Amino acid sequence: MTKDPHSYRQRAYRQVQAPADLVASYVRVSETDLHILADRPVEREAMETVLQCRLAIESYAARRPAFFSSLFPLPPDPLAPPLIREMLAAGEAAGVGPMAAVAGAIAEHVGRRLLGCGVREIIVENGGDIFLRRRRDCTVAIFAGRSPLSGRIGLRIAARQMPIAVCTSSGTVGHSLSFGDADSVTVLAASTPLADAVATRLGNEVGRGGGGEGGIRQALEVAGSFADSIGVVVICGGLMGAVGDVELVRL
Repeated sequence: MTKDPHSYRQRAYRQVQAPADLVASYVRVSETDLHILADRPVEREAMETVLQCRLAIESYAARRPAFFSSLFPLPPDPLAPPLIREMLAAGEAAGVGPMAAVAGAIAEHVGRRLLGCGVREIIVENGGDIFLRRRRDCTVAIFAGRSPLSGRIGLRIAARQMPIAVCTSSGTVGHSLSFGDADSVTVLAASTPLADAVATRLGNEVGRGGGGEGGIRQALEVAGSFADSIGVVVICGGLMGAVGDVELVRL
C-alpha cells in the first residue's frame, strides 16, 4: 500500500467542514506546511515564527547531528533553545527520537505566538498535528487514509479542555517516518510536542503487535503508561479502539 495517497499530497482533508467564522492562512517553508484558522489573517506572524523555529532546529542539529537522525531519546540539554528542550523532553517521555515531535512543536509554538499577538481563536494544523484553542465546543475529524472509518469518526472537544493538542500519526499515510501498521493513531494531550511523539510511539506499537486487533490492543495498553496524555484513538483497517477521556462522534 502506498504511504502517500493523493488525498494526503493535496491536503484534501483541509477542505472538510472548515469553520466558517475563521480565516484560513497557509504557511509553507520546506517540509513545514501549516494550515491556520484564526479570527484574523496571520500569515506574517506565523511565517516569522516558523522561520525562527526552523532556524533553531537546523542550527542545533548542525552542532548535534544525532538530533535529526536518532530513533531513540536523547538526553536533556538545559542550554538548548526552548523549542529544542520541548522536543527532547517529548522524545524522552514517549521513548522515541526528538524529531518525532517536530511537527507538533512547531504547531504549538506558532499557535501560542499568535495567541500572544492578540488572536482569540486559533487552529494550527501541521501535517495532521493540531494545536487548538477555541471558545466553543468543536469536533475534529480523524483522517485515516484508506480505512473505511476515515472521515467518518470525529473527536468532540469541549471548550474547557482547550488549548489542547490533537496529533495523528500513520503508518500508511504521509511522509513522516513510522514503523507502524495503523491507518491512524490520534493522541489528545495538553502538549502538542508530547502528543506528536506519543502518536509515533503508539503507531510503532501497532506494528509490533502485528497490526489489526492485536496491534490496536497492544498500542492501547502502552498508551496507559503515558500519564500526560488525555486520550488515544487507534484505527487499523475497519477496526478502532480508544482509551482515556475521548468523546467519539459519528460524522
